[in-house]
Amino acid sequence: MLFNSYIFILFFIIIFLIYNIKFPWKIKKIILLIGSYIFYAAWIPSFTLILIFSTLVDWLVAKRIFSCKSTLKRRIYLCVSLTSNLGLLFYFKYSQFAVDSYIELNRMFGIEISPMQLGIILPIGISFYTFQTLSYTFDIYLKRMEPTKSILDFALFVSFFPQLVAGPIVRANNFLIQCISARIITFQKIGWGVTLFIYGLFLKSAIADGIFAPLAEQLYSSHVSPLPIAAWTGTISFAGQIFCDFAGYSTCAIGLAMILGFELPDNFARPYGALGFSDFWRRWHISLSTWLRDYLYIPLGGSRKGKFLTYRNLLITMVLGGLWHGAAWNFLIWGLLHGLLLMIERLSIFLFKGFTFWKSIIGKSIIWIMTFSGICFTWVFFRADDFTEAYGICLAMIGLPVANAKLSFSLANLGLPMATMLILVLFHIGFRNKSLEELGSKIHWSIRGCILAMMLISIFLIRSKSRAFIYFQF
Repeated sequence: MLFNSYIFILFFIIIFLIYNIKFPWKIKKIILLIGSYIFYAAWIPSFTLILIFSTLVDWLVAKRIFSCKSTLKRRIYLCVSLTSNLGLLFYFKYSQFAVDSYIELNRMFGIEISPMQLGIILPIGISFYTFQTLSYTFDIYLKRMEPTKSILDFALFVSFFPQLVAGPIVRANNFLIQCISARIITFQKIGWGVTLFIYGLFLKSAIADGIFAPLAEQLYSSHVSPLPIAAWTGTISFAGQIFCDFAGYSTCAIGLAMILGFELPDNFARPYGALGFSDFWRRWHISLSTWLRDYLYIPLGGSRKGKFLTYRNLLITMVLGGLWHGAAWNFLIWGLLHGLLLMIERLSIFLFKGFTFWKSIIGKSIIWIMTFSGICFTWVFFRADDFTEAYGICLAMIGLPVANAKLSFSLANLGLPMATMLILVLFHIGFRNKSLEELGSKIHWSIRGCILAMMLISIFLIRSKSRAFIYFQF
């Protein structure tokens, strides 16, 4: 049930109308929970049982961790949560990758093993809700919060349908407090929520699918070696596609939650206006990057134990962050590259900390160019089907010769995607420290209405085939 489908719009209207009947707050939460399970079951109904299992395990384990005085028992219960959640995630997401890697490793030593297809289907959203439930268990274990007494509230926290399948990854202390008393729904919240939902759909359907995707797919699906300009423009187009696709989903989720009276955290903050790679990760997929920081990087030691261990911790965090996105060597390399870029950035700051040039307009422009170019370069491994394809595109991007390089794009094909990307980048740079709420509040309601109407028209006029959100596969 995709946000950009008529059946979802109908589903949401029905849930909203029932939810707004004058029921007690507990009944309203039950309505949202049932709606969330129906929403999730629309893909493969049996996978709802996994969602419920994960919910029950972490709710019960968290209560036991909190009530136990013995450090050993607390650790045992924490291991129960880790084993059950990460065990399910590994089985569904990484089993095939592990088998394929084992076969390939044997092949390197001259041992031939027939390929094995396990046929395991990945439950949609499992990476997101696994991290969400684990953060709750970690917070209880670290005594940052007390466990909720309400299984209803916790189940709604895990399965809240606007953000269930692709985030933002919500923290329990931010969501559960909203479940204590009835949410106040105002016309202002509904209006802004609808605005965000339409804007998110516009980013996804009109911009990501309608403008950026065709050029990116020509590069990454043609299986023809590209010329340098084609490699760069196709990859830049994918950079625009993945931002508009994922930010579009997150914006839709935030808007839908707001219509229901809930607040979700922002997940993007103009990432292509970033000045440096650490700045990029403060702006891109914020809920994941802060999760990795709080529950992996800092527990590993963060930057408290010297430069060598800091670099090690960065690499481990980013490699695991890459593997979180997908069970493939390409994602591991993508994460590794980001880890290396963060290391180089830290080293550069240390070596050139006395230089004021980097604070000038020219210096900041150079930093932006290096950041944006580096980010686009890493996107190659995120998007390519395999390492061979990624390697060939990377060679073309750095100007090295590629065998049988033929793929090029006409100016007619490049015009709209590159012009749109230029506007997107300028918007990110110009408003890098402004939220959508701040920008929207400065626009008169009549003008905002006209803009939304044009967005809706664009969604319907730019006829692209219906695509699922990219991050659904994670």
